[in-house]
Amino acid sequence: MFNVKDIEIQNIDHLEIVAGIVDSIGLVEIINNLLGSELGEKVSAGHVVKAMIINGLGFVSKPLYMFPDFFESIPCEHLVGKGVKPEYLNDDKLGRVMDKLFLKGLDTIFLAVSLNTVKKFNISLESSHLDSSSMHVHGEYNSTLPHCPLQKWGGLKPLY
Repeated sequence: MFNVKDIEIQNIDHLEIVAGIVDSIGLVEIINNLLGSELGEKVSAGHVVKAMIINGLGFVSKPLYMFPDFFESIPCEHLVGKGVKPEYLNDDKLGRVMDKLFLKGLDTIFLAVSLNTVKKFNISLESSHLDSSSMHVHGEYNSTLPHCPLQKWGGLKPLY
């Protein structure tokens, strides 16, 4: 018979689905192949990226130094990877991985992940879609709204 005191319950909500999708597209392996590994590291760059995705889709908005706290209340090894402990996911490790991602080039990484996903799920490339909601326009506009000067180079653009 089971003793209720011996049972530990951890809530994972939708995070198992997120972790499963990350695993199915091979993200951890792709990142590890592109970035390599450091001598003596306890957690790979790919697992750190997976942890960042899980954290980001866990609807948590906290500073990086509090990142390990998120994984204290969920089964970290089950979701992120075998042997990955919350304390390994500290802000120093996150920073080093983000630096490596930047140096490798996010376009390169995105392309590798996208191509692997297309191949894995046999996605047709015969048509494409442009999300026009992300278009930016620049220039002068006639408007009845109060005047707000537009900057010509960089900086913030006014939202009308």
